[in-house]
Amino acid sequence: MTIYPAIDIKNGRCVRLTQGRADQETVYGENPAAMAAEFAAAGSTWVHVVDLDGAFEGEPRNLVSVEAIMKAGLRVELGGGLRNRASVDRALALGVSRVVIGTRAAESEAFVAELVQAHGDKIAVGIDAKNGQVAVKGWVDTTGTGALALARRMDACGVRTLIYTDIGTDGMLTGPNLAAQEAMLQAVRCRVIASGGVSRREDVIALAALARRYANLDGVIVGKALYEKRVELPDLLAIARG
Repeated sequence: MTIYPAIDIKNGRCVRLTQGRADQETVYGENPAAMAAEFAAAGSTWVHVVDLDGAFEGEPRNLVSVEAIMKAGLRVELGGGLRNRASVDRALALGVSRVVIGTRAAESEAFVAELVQAHGDKIAVGIDAKNGQVAVKGWVDTTGTGALALARRMDACGVRTLIYTDIGTDGMLTGPNLAAQEAMLQAVRCRVIASGGVSRREDVIALAALARRYANLDGVIVGKALYEKRVELPDLLAIARG
C-alpha cells in the first residue's frame, strides 16, 4: 500500500480546507516545494497535489508551484482544474506522473476514454462523494450521479486508478469511512486510492488490513493529520510496507 502525503495549493501556499470549503482554510506553509522536500526526506516516493484555485476556477493556476514540487524528486499526482485536453497535456508535459480528472469525468465518459487512449496509466479519476452522490467543481455542486455507478463506468472506460474521497470525513480528523471505501473496492477491478478522514496511525492500520483483503486498494492520501502532527510520515510508510 502506498502513502500519498497531500499538498493542497491555494494562492501559491500550502493549505487545507475543511470539507472542501473555501471559507474554511488553514494555511500550513508559504512554500509547497519545501513541504514536498520534507516528504521526500521522510522516505515518501509520491505526493498528491491539488490545485485548489484550479478546482474552483476550472483551469490550473499553480503549475509554477507544481514544477517546484517536482524538484524534490517525488512522483506527482496532480488534480484540480484539469477539464480539457490542453490542460491535461500541459501538466503531463511538465513531468507529472499522474493527473486526476474529477469534474469532467462526471460530465463526459468520452473525454475520459480519449485521455486513457492517449495516456494510459497516467490518467486517474477522482470521485468525490457527499452522501454517496458525486460532487464536482471543487465540491461546490452535487450531481445526481451515484459514486459507485460512476466508478463502474470509469472502470469500464479503462481507467486504472480511482481516487475515492468521502467529503463528509475530509479534513475532519474523524477517521475514514471504511464501509464506503470497501463498497468501492468491491464495485471495481481497477486500483482505488482512499482519501478522507485519516486522523491517527490506527486509521492507516485499518486501511492496511483492508488492503490485505482487497488487492485493488492501492493506497491512502493523508493530509491534515500530517500537518497537525497527529501522525508521522515515516511511521505511516512503515505501516504501509507491512
